[in-house]
Amino acid sequence: MAQPVGEAQSDALRPDFDRRLKLEFHGSSVTSDAGLLAYRELDDALGLMTIAEQHLVDGRTGRNGRRCLVGMLRQSVFGRLAGYEDVNDADRLGRDPAMRWIVGGKAIERDAASTSQMGRFETE
Repeated sequence: MAQPVGEAQSDALRPDFDRRLKLEFHGSSVTSDAGLLAYRELDDALGLMTIAEQHLVDGRTGRNGRRCLVGMLRQSVFGRLAGYEDVNDADRLGRDPAMRWIVGGKAIERDAASTSQMGRFETE
């Protein structure tokens, strides 16, 4: 029998790029940029960021190392796809649940790059 309000019970969707991520509705964890997850799926299928990662080199060593450069590139590119024209919104995007999964790596548990980190990344 159908649900009384027209909603069906179904399992959560899981994108292929990271099977740990479940797409479900929870009113407390909201993002306005969930559509970017489809772009991340496309990027993963095409391997564009994998190609870029082979050419991005962080010249700093030791304790001066920074975040994963391909993660910062993802944050920059996917932020532009979402309509954010510059790095001014990087702090907010760095806390956004969808952007953190798109960036991947350590950003999933913590925040993605801040405005100042993204500014340095994009000007170097």
